[in-house]
Amino acid sequence: IDCHVFHSPKPMAMALSVLVTIEMLNAMNSLSENQSLLVMPPWTNIYLMLAMAGSMSLHFLILEVDFFATIFQVTPLNLEEWMAVLKISLPVILVDETLKFVARKFIDVDPRTEEEKKRK
Repeated sequence: IDCHVFHSPKPMAMALSVLVTIEMLNAMNSLSENQSLLVMPPWTNIYLMLAMAGSMSLHFLILEVDFFATIFQVTPLNLEEWMAVLKISLPVILVDETLKFVARKFIDVDPRTEEEKKRK
């Protein structure tokens, strides 16, 4: 069976872009094991922000420069495709924030705090 999608650079570019974006969001989520991004925003670690900007810059370079695009068998994405990449990637933040919330509320409960609440 001949399937042209496996020879098209567009799906490869989309897949690579989703992977890179998810990994950058995971790096951002890793600032704190249980603190929300609202409490500890990404710009508190300037080195992480620089590394993320560098990684995304290299990714754009691969997509936009013909020499690299040929090597990686990808092609530039338009705005609609980038919106799809973000829609696929952004739920990673919601999932991780939910897991952090559950950890804070139900798993990392300090027994001393619970005893103090009972006394009051």
